[in-house]
Amino acid sequence: MNLSTMSASVLNCQILKFIQPHKKGFLKSPLISGKSCKFCVFASSNELDKQIVENPKEEIQEKTNGENSTGPSAVLDNKELKKAVLKTASTFAPRASTATKNPAKPGTVLYTVFEVQAYASLLLGGALSFNLIFPSNEPDIWRLMGMWSIWMFTIPSLRARDCSKNEKEALNYLFLLVPLINVIIPFFLKSFAVVWSADTVAFLGMYAWKLGWLQKEQ
Repeated sequence: MNLSTMSASVLNCQILKFIQPHKKGFLKSPLISGKSCKFCVFASSNELDKQIVENPKEEIQEKTNGENSTGPSAVLDNKELKKAVLKTASTFAPRASTATKNPAKPGTVLYTVFEVQAYASLLLGGALSFNLIFPSNEPDIWRLMGMWSIWMFTIPSLRARDCSKNEKEALNYLFLLVPLINVIIPFFLKSFAVVWSADTVAFLGMYAWKLGWLQKEQ
């Protein structure tokens, strides 16, 4: 036996003694198990801890997956908001009593009746809100009905027609927006005329946004 062979034997013996488990449950030596491993040294205030980490790629992948799990996924996007508005409006807003297709198609008499009813109720509600019809010095039921006329008559009448997808979407938003306006404004300004005017501005603004009136003008 030459000198190099004896040196290798002694070195292997020393390595086996160094990595021999002292406690039950300790990881086996990589030289005995034959698995690929990596030594990680962690420094603390008292001592240096040595650990054997098997399959380091899996550990990195778990950390990466943990970082990607948190993000803005809880925020509702535009499509989810549209679905929520459509579901709410379809639940509470008036709709056709039959399961067949809407007969109020463009060009029909029923379509025209719904349109005339919608805009006539809007104008009548404005006249009642501004105290032009049944004038009174005190708040009464007529002025209250005028303030709510857009929500009670105009929007349901227009929504009962067979309208386009964008117009139906605008009416769904208005069906939820107008009650908020009518409830919030009286806390700051008690005026039937102001509330009706705000509803009208919201009505026109929603139509301009959803139907692209401003884009056509530009």
